[in-house]
Amino acid sequence: MASPDGHISPRRYLSIFALIVAALYSLVFFTGDGSLAPKLGIDLQGGTRVTLTARTTDGQPPSNEQLTQARNIIETRVNGMGVQGSEVTQDGSNLVITVPGEGGEEAKQLGQTAQLNFRKVVPNMTMPANPGAQPGQAPGPGQQQPPAPGQPAPSGQGPAGTAPQDARTQQDDSGDQSREDAQRQQAIAQAKQTRQSTDPATQMQALTQLDCNAEDPLRGNDDPSLPLVTCGQDKQEKFVLEPVFLEGREIANASAQPPNQQSGQSGWSVNLEFKSGGASTWADFTSANVNQRAAFVLDSQVVSAPNINEPLLGGNANITGQFNQQSATQLADVLKYGSLPLAFDQSEAETVSASLGLASMEAGLIAGGIGLLLVAVYCLFYYRMLGILTILSLILSGAIVYGVLILLGRWIGFTLDLAGIAGFIIAIGITADSFIIFFERLKDEIREGRTFRSSVPRAWVRSRRTILSADAVSFLAAAVLYVLAVGQVKGFAFTLGMSTVLDLIVVFLVTHPLVVLASKNKFLSKPSVTGLGAVQRMGAEQRAARKRSASTAKEA
Repeated sequence: MASPDGHISPRRYLSIFALIVAALYSLVFFTGDGSLAPKLGIDLQGGTRVTLTARTTDGQPPSNEQLTQARNIIETRVNGMGVQGSEVTQDGSNLVITVPGEGGEEAKQLGQTAQLNFRKVVPNMTMPANPGAQPGQAPGPGQQQPPAPGQPAPSGQGPAGTAPQDARTQQDDSGDQSREDAQRQQAIAQAKQTRQSTDPATQMQALTQLDCNAEDPLRGNDDPSLPLVTCGQDKQEKFVLEPVFLEGREIANASAQPPNQQSGQSGWSVNLEFKSGGASTWADFTSANVNQRAAFVLDSQVVSAPNINEPLLGGNANITGQFNQQSATQLADVLKYGSLPLAFDQSEAETVSASLGLASMEAGLIAGGIGLLLVAVYCLFYYRMLGILTILSLILSGAIVYGVLILLGRWIGFTLDLAGIAGFIIAIGITADSFIIFFERLKDEIREGRTFRSSVPRAWVRSRRTILSADAVSFLAAAVLYVLAVGQVKGFAFTLGMSTVLDLIVVFLVTHPLVVLASKNKFLSKPSVTGLGAVQRMGAEQRAARKRSASTAKEA
């Protein structure tokens, strides 16, 4: 960025910087919503915290390995949302998802098991869902609906065979929790006996009695090796399905597809791409079952059950249903990142207050402002005019950092949290170090007897390598920390590394050219203005001493 001998065209460098700032703020003002506020993290703006409680099909506590695997998959899904600053932590047998801003409903979907299986629809074993007309299932007048597993009964009602009302009202009590777990396991076992029976008569009876509006205890708990009696997600049709012939683990990729009128597809859908083994299985199945129906079963419910009109040999499948763009994208994301090894109870999302974070941010900004003021006073006292250039460079550095923050929040969902602010405050010191290295090298050159103007290019060449080395070390440290760290520490490392890179832009394109311009200006290069008078006097004495030495040597 500079010539080897340190001589540059300062106006050209300043013009390049002006173009960068103009382009940066053009993007800020004319892209997105034009907002001038960066996205804030959950500790600064509040957010949503969702707690997911894991459960297993056999009622045993989930293993730590299963919870770790589930947490990793959910972290991948969170990252797929494009929201930075989110956290997924393990708390006992719970996973806690924290999302900044208003992402509660979307975050709740992250706990979807997303076990996608492919089953064949048994011919002539389907019927419309009409729970109100099914005997023994829908609650009639004066009857009560049995509570779903894990759900409290309506107030004032007590279904037969369930815990007393006074015990159910204490959901946090460990005894009640154990009783609910036992009830859940009993409901799953009973549902498997009827709805996963291999006896056609039992299947037909289960199909007739199945209520699609009731909570399904088999949701995510069905045995893939057995038939299944279940409902469609739209609650319009009931099915008897054959055992799973293709599992969702064979999916290589999934994507949301917009409506395509030319192909007759009026709504959004999800396109699946199979791995090689899955593609072969899918091709064999569709070839052998033309004019039959294949069901896409997600967490024990049929998403869609299209008719196979011809063999599908391309390794792709398309799931249609009652999708809009958001739901299709969510389903594609969860299928793409894999199913969870555990089922999670649907949890409530709670709002997290930002009052503590805002108070801490105010304290941090005050501390940073005081520190910046002390740096400015020190620079003005010690470097005079050069101190003014330092302050100007810091202001310009802050301006481009702020613009980059806005754009990163808009483009990749980057959120600024307290740890990130700490990274910026430390970066102020790194930027000031670059100035001090340059100015102290400049003093050394003048002290050796050179003029202010002739010292600038020499000082820049000698200090440039040191500045690059120091910033490279800081950037590498920030990069390593970002890779190894988790949570908010990543935000600290990111802002520290980004500020280090922007520091180089400011030093090379602003600070150095301004010092060059000052050295060529008669007024700005005066010792009384630069504050280098004492150093220049030392330089004059050094030059005089060299002249005397040279004269003495010549006379000798």
